Amino acid sequence: MPELSLSLHRAIADIPPLDWDACAGGGNPFVSHAFLLALEESGSIGGRSGWLPQHAALRNEAGRLLACAPCYAKAHSQGEYVFDHGWADAFERAGGRYYPKLQVAAPFSPVPGPRLLVRPDAGIGVEALAQGLVQACGQLDLSSVHCTFCTPGEWEALGEAGWLQRIGTQFHWSNAGYGCFDDFLAALSSRKRKQIRRERRDAEQSGFVLKTLRGHEITPRHWEAFHRFYVSTSDKKWGRSAYLKKSFWPLLGERLGDRVVLMVAEQDGEPVAGALNLLGADALYGRNWGCLVDAPFLHFELCYYRAIDFAIEHKLPRVEAGAQGEHKIQRGYLPVPTYSAHWIQHPGLRRAVADFLSQERPAMLAEIEALHELSPFKREGEG
Repeated sequence: MPELSLSLHRAIADIPPLDWDACAGGGNPFVSHAFLLALEESGSIGGRSGWLPQHAALRNEAGRLLACAPCYAKAHSQGEYVFDHGWADAFERAGGRYYPKLQVAAPFSPVPGPRLLVRPDAGIGVEALAQGLVQACGQLDLSSVHCTFCTPGEWEALGEAGWLQRIGTQFHWSNAGYGCFDDFLAALSSRKRKQIRRERRDAEQSGFVLKTLRGHEITPRHWEAFHRFYVSTSDKKWGRSAYLKKSFWPLLGERLGDRVVLMVAEQDGEPVAGALNLLGADALYGRNWGCLVDAPFLHFELCYYRAIDFAIEHKLPRVEAGAQGEHKIQRGYLPVPTYSAHWIQHPGLRRAVADFLSQERPAMLAEIEALHELSPFKREGEG
């Protein structure tokens, strides 16, 4: 085993983009250097946000970066989508100190993907980086390390290393080699086909001009409008200030180019609703939605149906539509498990969380199985 050293960095800019992306690969934009840099340069991360960058970098004796991870010292549990508020409350009622903790995550992005980023030619596994994070947790006097929305392989490896394993649920659309949207509809039951056709028709006939924009097609006025949508939706849904700053969106567009896909509705030439997606190597990732109008089925059209159109046209295997929302099932997005792993320092809290997760995991798997019964796809012998 080579001699390795772990360092933590308070800015992603401290790590050269080529070195970081050689570890991250090009498949998932949410762990790319460009995405993480846009978060920091816009002020969405750092400062008083409660997200203090502590990016992990694992190097060999020659100083070559072998592995890295997007890490943040957290003063709260907001913006994570894997909820541990109950663990924090119980521990602090018992006299413990849950915060700060170390979060390995793509901030504000419930998007499954790699979190422990290892160069393909590094000659090490994710276990080496995980061990370094546990040691850093102890040295910094943090309560815990949380690796959220990781890959199944990372989840298994972390479980074998003694981390606690958790399962969640999301809803993804899978491309069965469809040539067009009608091919997808043909796979559904008759009632569901009619429902989706009616929803699309009503959205398209509501007087809006609907567009799918990429890269340079997204102009500053689109980003200006989209921030208004985002803030309005955050206020209505959460009743709190929006996480992402106004300057984040144009930075994202500038840094990620054609990997940014915006579905937008315009009225009298002005954008009034939009759904933001990022394009990965094998998926379209739906992220943020917002609107200034109340129009039937516009949300479904921009967020779900046009994403399916895009995936079919570009032969993408799937669309991942973000967190929550059982209503997605009837639009062809079926439940899949998501994974997170947790290292907890305090033995008592660790035992309590382990007991909780031993009951939650089978319950989540049973729920996923039950949700599949709501599938809109035709069953054998059904027209």
